[in-house]
Amino acid sequence: MKFPERFAHLPPYAFPRLRALLDHHAPGGDVVQLTIGEPKHEFPAWVTDVIVENASAFNNYPQNEGSDALRGAMADWAAQRYGVTLDPATRVMALNGTREGLYNAAMALCPEEKNGQRPVVLIPNPFYQVYMIAAISVAAEPVFVPATEETGHLPDYASLPEEVLNRTAIAYICSPANPQGAVASREYWQQLFALAEKYDFKVFADECYSEIYRDTAPVGALTVADEMGLDPERVVLFNSLSKRSNLPGLRCGLLAGGPETLVQVKKLRAYSGAPIPGPLQAAAAKVWADEVHVAENRALYQEKYRIADEVFAGLNGYMSPEAGFFLWLPVEDGEAATLKLWQETGVRVLPGAFLAQGKGAENPGHGYIRVALVASEEQTRASLQMLRDCLY
Repeated sequence: MKFPERFAHLPPYAFPRLRALLDHHAPGGDVVQLTIGEPKHEFPAWVTDVIVENASAFNNYPQNEGSDALRGAMADWAAQRYGVTLDPATRVMALNGTREGLYNAAMALCPEEKNGQRPVVLIPNPFYQVYMIAAISVAAEPVFVPATEETGHLPDYASLPEEVLNRTAIAYICSPANPQGAVASREYWQQLFALAEKYDFKVFADECYSEIYRDTAPVGALTVADEMGLDPERVVLFNSLSKRSNLPGLRCGLLAGGPETLVQVKKLRAYSGAPIPGPLQAAAAKVWADEVHVAENRALYQEKYRIADEVFAGLNGYMSPEAGFFLWLPVEDGEAATLKLWQETGVRVLPGAFLAQGKGAENPGHGYIRVALVASEEQTRASLQMLRDCLY
């Protein structure tokens, strides 16, 4: 039996690779999971009540792009957060988690050719792995652009050769960045959008960590695009309740874009998407409309920033994250450091190289580990101190 070649040479996904690295070694202490970005704070208690109140909707097929109430709540949230007015009928839709949208938007919107040649999809390196698979799935060429200390941990797409930019159809950008926690400034967005206008490509703005920050909310792509008077088809925004509201299992993401963008994505999703169940849509609408729990959640992460800054004070190369809930810690070799930490302490982190492309030291994640600040404050302090004592 013959199988397709397009995915044949993919490395295993990050977490199977981590299990292969660690699981045949005994942990050096009680296991502490700081690998996956799975929020552990409490979600609002009333979410369960809303689901129960709407349980009869399990008897119906859910609306594919989201109920009127859910899309209305999303549009209201976008108005409050980004200062933009979006028609809930034509400019926003619900996703079964943003990973689905980040993939399907490329499937729906990437052309077969750009200027008569194979299209390019620009991807920051390190990156959220779905970006690469989306590019491969549409037969585009993924071009990985380093997002390193030298570039402020955001990709410098303007530095690419004109030959690449002329073929670019889509540029992914994550702000706040996963894994580094860097935030795109207003000037960064302006320059990226000017580049997108010059070379006629779409910007896919992944802002799933946008509501976890220190003091000032990161400027959003939609805000800057609106200020610049861009064609609304130029930018596609993705956000989620997973990190904002500690509800990764609710699987409620948001996609916002121009009317024609939404037509194309909805058309594909009608054939291939898995809509959010009705009772969960009802809960999600209430969650998007509430900011009290978001501020409480953010305060918990702000305390963890303070703990991390205290534990790693004076550490050469330590970069305190601007936003998000990851630490991107410098080490000599990420895989070796991850294994040493596991064997000596039981603290489990992720090698940075597993989130990036490139061999050996050419991989921009090689000299880093990613640490998710998802444990309790007490456990966060203890595990970070063990990490510093072990590795530094």
